[in-house]
Amino acid sequence: MHIIAKQTVRPSAAEVRSTWDEYRQTGDRQLRDRLIFAFMPMVRHIVLRKVNGTPVHGEVEDFLSCGLEALIRSIERYDPDKGATLEQYAWTRIHGAVLDELRRHDWAPRSVRRDERGIDAARERFACTHERQPTRTELASQLGITPGELAGRLDQVALAEVGSLNRAVQSEEDSAVERIDTLVSSDSECDPVLQSERQEAKAHFRKAFARLSKQEREVAVLLYVENLKLRDIGERLGVSESRISQIHTRLRQRLYEQLSGELTLFAEIV
Repeated sequence: MHIIAKQTVRPSAAEVRSTWDEYRQTGDRQLRDRLIFAFMPMVRHIVLRKVNGTPVHGEVEDFLSCGLEALIRSIERYDPDKGATLEQYAWTRIHGAVLDELRRHDWAPRSVRRDERGIDAARERFACTHERQPTRTELASQLGITPGELAGRLDQVALAEVGSLNRAVQSEEDSAVERIDTLVSSDSECDPVLQSERQEAKAHFRKAFARLSKQEREVAVLLYVENLKLRDIGERLGVSESRISQIHTRLRQRLYEQLSGELTLFAEIV
């Protein structure tokens, strides 16, 4: 469900009650929509306040949709005889729905989130008093625990910070990209420079290999492609093992001479 922000003048409680009374009597959907647009700024305020203060593992748009659904249910189920205004009733329902949605998206235990809030609060208190961030020892003292216990809690909090790799982020060009596209890959296959060097190395090696004699190329293929032993190659070609060893030494030397000025590229084919 896509939420579109709309600027509205906030109606008074009396106006809201009058509109709601008329909606209950007539069932006119336009009247309900008028109430929805009137309270959408409240929905956005609740959602953004909770999202900004909580590790979120979902899109903000999802939480806005959740808040909107809670607002609609509030309008349908509101009972003025219970004493609260529609705004008060809707606030409570929306707040609870957003919290439930946050918990549904967050796999971390509540104890970990409680520790995280406590650590953040202690860090903020220390910074306000000393105008700098606390050390680990100072933060542990502020919390009344040992540095070792603090390290354990921080490790648990760090492990709980799991987010979607497909979540949208902003690039320097202010265009939306997914988080996975911003990660540095350790896979050499994804490095265009390295791939270009490898292609160049292979091209140079092919040229050097083509300059070998037919016998040298045959020995190289049997040795490095078919993984035969020197003795087996000798038997296949009808020569001695020592002769194969000589051919092998010679072809290696010829390749090295042709590629000696490009040893870095030569290493890329290994």
